[in-house]
Amino acid sequence: MKEVISTKAAPAAIGPYSQAIKVGNLVYTSGQIPINPATGSFAEGGIKEQTRQSLTNVKAILEEAGLTMADVVKTTVFMADMNDFADMNAVYAEFFAEPYPARSAVAVKTLPKGALVEIEVVAEAK
Repeated sequence: MKEVISTKAAPAAIGPYSQAIKVGNLVYTSGQIPINPATGSFAEGGIKEQTRQSLTNVKAILEEAGLTMADVVKTTVFMADMNDFADMNAVYAEFFAEPYPARSAVAVKTLPKGALVEIEVVAEAK
């Protein structure tokens, strides 16, 4: 059975999808772009600020599900420019501790609304 996870502490879905879905003991978040839910605008700055906001949005969704970033088992990071990898990675490291989740990081041609980064995760409820 699917359970919808939704919070006002993260941006509302901008299409026909849920912020996250829980199935069994796994929570799958939709990709989070760097929209500040309080303003509806992108985080000001570059890749570092956008990565921080995207992960803050992920964290808020997980908290709504009763989870933390320590429960994340897999992440996927989509970037508009792979040259931003080092700066994204520096901020990413602020949100996770060992044992780190598995991760894929890929460059894509474009992201929704012109974002520089989008991040989705899979987390395990204990």
